[in-house]
Amino acid sequence: MAFTNRKQRNPVSITFETGGHIRTATGLKLTESGKDSVGRFSTDTLIAIFLLLFCGVFLAASFTIRETTYASLGAEVWPRVILVFLSLLSLGYLVQSLRPGNRDDTPERPSFRNWLSAHTNAFWCFWWFGIFLATLPYLGMLLGGVLFVYATLTSLGRRDLRSHLVHAAIAVVSVAAMWSLFTYGLNVFLPEGTVFRMH
Repeated sequence: MAFTNRKQRNPVSITFETGGHIRTATGLKLTESGKDSVGRFSTDTLIAIFLLLFCGVFLAASFTIRETTYASLGAEVWPRVILVFLSLLSLGYLVQSLRPGNRDDTPERPSFRNWLSAHTNAFWCFWWFGIFLATLPYLGMLLGGVLFVYATLTSLGRRDLRSHLVHAAIAVVSVAAMWSLFTYGLNVFLPEGTVFRMH
């Protein structure tokens, strides 16, 4: 048990631990940080388990894809690669959700503004991906992919001159490498669009 003197609104703050929960009594206010952390972790854990089950079901379904004799690469390969990658991410999410973290003793009051501010990055990703899909028939995979990656990185990261150059370089190199792999390595022709044609 620890006593802390404060000069502002609450003169005395008492922190003690009971049943694995850290409780802080400040004046007439009592907060429980342990209970909030457990609630948040249980929600993340359930989501991670759901994602793992989701990937497992579709991974099992990939073994029912019909094999063809005319294709150099089976139709089941890429779905399995993506599902294994998503499974690894979900497993990491599960491990992270089970770790004890540091939570604020006085969480913010839930509101639409706080919820929107906490999920701004996700909304940016969905926004730019929607624009990418809508313009795919016109810009094609190569040009549209470069613009999509650049816009997403710029929305999520810093926006100074150096960051713009780094984002542009990452967009061009990553999308060009992916496009070359599919086009020349796997003989899979991606959408070209009408603005920029390679063939």
